[in-house]
Amino acid sequence: MIKENTLERYMEALLEGDRQGCRKVVEETLQSGIPANQVYMDLIWPIMVEIDILYRNDKIDSAQESMATRINRTLVDQLQNKLPRKDSRHRRIVVCCSSNEHGELGGQMIADLFESDGWEVRFLGSSVNNDDILSFIHGFVPDILLAYGTTPQEAPNIRRLIDTVKAVNAFPEMKIMLSGGIFNRAEGLWEEIGADLYAPTAEEAIRVASMSENDLYTPTRTINRRKHTKKAGSLPAKLLADIAKD
Repeated sequence: MIKENTLERYMEALLEGDRQGCRKVVEETLQSGIPANQVYMDLIWPIMVEIDILYRNDKIDSAQESMATRINRTLVDQLQNKLPRKDSRHRRIVVCCSSNEHGELGGQMIADLFESDGWEVRFLGSSVNNDDILSFIHGFVPDILLAYGTTPQEAPNIRRLIDTVKAVNAFPEMKIMLSGGIFNRAEGLWEEIGADLYAPTAEEAIRVASMSENDLYTPTRTINRRKHTKKAGSLPAKLLADIAKD
């Protein structure tokens, strides 16, 4: 269990851009016996989320947000080789993410933690378009396609991807999971755009992905995506208004 003062010390060093101070907190945490995957989930992840909240609420400026995210990513790169390795689950996941730095960091952490949990992982990052994602999953045949950190501007594109996957039906066994970003702030949005699974954090994503089919929540898409009055890939007006508030 990571102590509260550890989180406070790490946040303080992070906002000051004190790379050495951040490394010291992480090293002390590892030396206390806490494994690297818990450092990911209980130290860096919640701080990453808090940094994003502070920035969106104008509590910190863009320089602090960028500096903090880059330090976090550097430390994640260093911690990756220290992650424990479970036996293979013989399951595959493809992870993509939003184009901002926060999305790249969260997506990378999710990919690392799934790999640590025994999954075969492919992290596509943020620069791959929908056609290339479809082409890749056709060859890799994952059990799950996970999109992390979607911004309000990117939500319609994620919906188009989901609609295409469902319409083609070439991947009937593959689940689409959404995590982070606008889906953590707009309740029920993940269901409305047709995803199969949702998890607010990396830890929850691994738990949900490992559940049996019978234990999974079955989402209900209450808005008819095929209404002739709406273009494919559009979002309901009320949800767009809710998103705009964030």
